[in-house]
Amino acid sequence: MDPARTEPTNVCHVVALPYPGRGHVNPMMNLCKLLASKQPEILITFVVTEEWLGFIGSEPKPDNIRFGTIPNVIPSELGRAKDFSGFVEAVATKTEAPFGELLDQLEYQVTAIVADTYLVWVPGFGNRRNIPVASLWTMSASVFSILHHFHLLEKNGHFPVELSEWGHEIVDYIPGLPPTRLANLPTIFSKQTLHRALEGVEEVSKAQYLFCTSVYELEPQVIDSLQAEFPFPVYAIGPTIPYFQVLNQSASAASTTTGLINTPNYYLQWLDSQPAGSVLYVSLGSFLSVSSTQMDEIVAGVRNSGVRFLFVARGEHLTDLFKDGCGNIDDQMGIVVPWCDQLRVLSHSSVGGFWTHCGFNSTLEALYAGVPMLTFPIIWDQVPNSKQIAEDWKVGWRVKRETGSDYLVSKEEISELVKRFMDSDSDDKKEMKKRAREIQEFCQVAISEGGSSDKNLDVFVKDIISKSCSYKST
Repeated sequence: MDPARTEPTNVCHVVALPYPGRGHVNPMMNLCKLLASKQPEILITFVVTEEWLGFIGSEPKPDNIRFGTIPNVIPSELGRAKDFSGFVEAVATKTEAPFGELLDQLEYQVTAIVADTYLVWVPGFGNRRNIPVASLWTMSASVFSILHHFHLLEKNGHFPVELSEWGHEIVDYIPGLPPTRLANLPTIFSKQTLHRALEGVEEVSKAQYLFCTSVYELEPQVIDSLQAEFPFPVYAIGPTIPYFQVLNQSASAASTTTGLINTPNYYLQWLDSQPAGSVLYVSLGSFLSVSSTQMDEIVAGVRNSGVRFLFVARGEHLTDLFKDGCGNIDDQMGIVVPWCDQLRVLSHSSVGGFWTHCGFNSTLEALYAGVPMLTFPIIWDQVPNSKQIAEDWKVGWRVKRETGSDYLVSKEEISELVKRFMDSDSDDKKEMKKRAREIQEFCQVAISEGGSSDKNLDVFVKDIISKSCSYKST
């Protein structure tokens, strides 16, 4: 490194390194925007691959956040689902060297690194370079605790097991977690992917901070138990969603490209014309999806229910299912879009329910907006998230009556469930809406001035600024 660039400065310089996936990049950027708003003097370098810069480089951001790039040394985002294990392995083994080279070229000394927990090499890298590392966990604190205490599952004979036979076994020994069935624990992509996930969680012990994108009031017992185990701060800083954009009405909606709708913001205009709480918003995430057979049943069930809907449809097969009558200006019962500004949709007064795959970012957005959920988890942390939504927080219902990816939910079941779920006059829905409003208040208080997440971010900012000042005095 050029000695001229290592001389102490008064710049508090944070380098942010998200895991290269939409569900990780978004919460990291939202965190960085919050840090930037807390202290305009902080300089943040947001490091992504050249491909990811192409995806997000034009999105609005504060002036004190700038991009840094590393070469495309990993498989493309557009095809990572085809060989996810290979993608995970490439991220774990091929990103450290170019990241180190980038840091050597930065103008200012690095005060701290904020990196996704799944970037397993970062805590050790930070220690070797004497740079504090904050590990950002973008899933629930409960899932972190499950992986952190995975050895207890093995000790108690609960891994590996066949869930079809042992799924109803109760796990009551994970610190901070209420008793839960084995079937409600994260499902596994592959042994190699599990290994890397466990490695990432294990490496957190070498970091200097642990950030959780959850809200303390949602998971107080598990966050307290983690804080008791680690010698460094464990900060719940969520929900790390773009609520500041919704509050400022500055989020931008994209034009659609499938030909079903061809007007910017059309879906928001359509929502404006719908009765309060009448629309079911359906989105199954941006990464993995369900089988085409199951998707056929979902589409038919939602349409046959007679409930108004806004459906995010990706891929030719799915959009073809809607071409006969949905998504055009004459259809008042439902519209179909390939993309939408999800938090603005969930915050709209006409939306009364959310059919979700239970990704944690989507879960946090629904909780923040106070919208009850129909849960349809596909894999990994989505499964325990569904359990928390339905059983712990009591703000949703499960679509599947049975666990397991082979179970097909019929259009008849879906139609009946959707009708009951969206019946605003039923006692069940009234109780669920009441509970959703209570959870919404937890989330909104946490991010308000003096709230739990707000205070945690303030403490972190104060700490890293003091570190940059200590560099200056050396």
